Amino acid sequence: MQYRDFGNTGLKISALGFGSMRLPEKDGHVEQDKAIEVIHRAFELGVNYIDSAYFYNHHESEVVVGKALKGWRDKVTVSTKNPDSSADADKWRTVLDEQLTKLDVDRIDVYHFHGINWKVFEEKMTRPDGCLKAARRAQDEGLFTYLSFSFHDSPENLIRLVDTGEFTSVTCQYNLLDRANEPGIARAHEKGMGVVIMGPVGGGRLGAPTAGIRDLLPAGSASTPEIALRFVLSNPNVSCAISGMENLQMVEENCATASREESLSTDELAAMQAAYEEKKKLAELYCTGCRYCMPCPHGVDIPENFSVMNTYRVYGLLDHAQAEYRDWMTEQKQTAAFCQECGECEPKCPQKIPIVAQLKETEAALGKGAKKD
Repeated sequence: MQYRDFGNTGLKISALGFGSMRLPEKDGHVEQDKAIEVIHRAFELGVNYIDSAYFYNHHESEVVVGKALKGWRDKVTVSTKNPDSSADADKWRTVLDEQLTKLDVDRIDVYHFHGINWKVFEEKMTRPDGCLKAARRAQDEGLFTYLSFSFHDSPENLIRLVDTGEFTSVTCQYNLLDRANEPGIARAHEKGMGVVIMGPVGGGRLGAPTAGIRDLLPAGSASTPEIALRFVLSNPNVSCAISGMENLQMVEENCATASREESLSTDELAAMQAAYEEKKKLAELYCTGCRYCMPCPHGVDIPENFSVMNTYRVYGLLDHAQAEYRDWMTEQKQTAAFCQECGECEPKCPQKIPIVAQLKETEAALGKGAKKD
C-alpha cells in the first residue's frame, strides 16, 4: 500500500480509503459479519483510512465500523460526517454524541460537516450560536481531532470554503468524468489541507465502459475501474481516494491498484487530457453551462437538464442519466418535463441553442417514470 501526507497534519494515510456507504446488505440491514470481514481484509492489506456518515446504510454503517475497529483502532484514521449544518448548535452536538456512541470511540479523527455549500456556511454555520462554534468547543474537548467538510457545491465555492481557513481537510468528488474540482483540490493542497476524493470511479459509471468512456482511456486498458483509480491517484494534490467496497474481490483489486508505485505515465495522462477536452467540446455544442437562460419561470433548471443529458449523449451512460434525472431532479421539480414551451429562454442563449426542442429531447430520452404534478 502506498501512503501519503494528510495535508500538514503529520498523518500518513493510505492512498486507498475504505468508504463504508455500500456495506453488504440483506433485507434492508447490513450483513455485519460479511461487512466486518471485508473491512478487516482492507485493513490487513494496508488501508488505514475509513470513512462513514450518520445516514449511511440506514444509520447502521457507523455501528458496523465501530465493531470492525476493535483491535485496529490505534492503526486506523476514522472519518465520519455530521449531516446537521443548521444554526442549532445543540442539535449538531446531539448528533456528534450519538456518533461517538455508535462508533464506540472516545474520539473521531476526521470529523466532517456533511455536504455543505457556501450559502449554508455563510448564513447558518458561522452564526454566533451556530454549529461551527459548537464544533470548535467539541474539538477543544478532544471529541474529534481534525475538522473537515464534504462538498457538492460549485467549484468556485470549493475554493471559497478552502480559503476560510476553518478546515484541515476536504472530501470532494473528482474522477475521469468530473474534473471541475481540480482547481479547488490544488488550492486545498497549497493551503496544507488533506484532500480525500470520493467517487473515483464516478459512482459506478466507469465500471462498465461504453464507447464514450473507452475513448478517455489509454490504449490497451484492461480495467476501467483500475485506470479510473490510478487517474485520481496520479494527481499529486490528492491524499486519498475512498472507494465503497462491497466485497472481498473489490478490496483485493483496489488495494492492488493503490499499491502500485508507478502512476499513469506523462504520455498516458496527456492522451487522457486530450480525449477529455474533446468530450468537453462535444458537450459544449449542446450547452456551455453559462446559465444566461436562467431563471426559467416554470422552475426548469435548463443547464442541469442538459448536463444530465450529456451523460447519455456524450458518454453513452443511459441508465445513469435516467436515474439521475428521475431520482434527483424530479424531486426538485427541475426536469425538462416541467417545460411549458414559453420560449422565454431561447433569446438569452448566446449559442442560439433550440432550448425547447432539446428539453423535449431530454424528456423523451430520460423521462421514463418522471411525472409532473
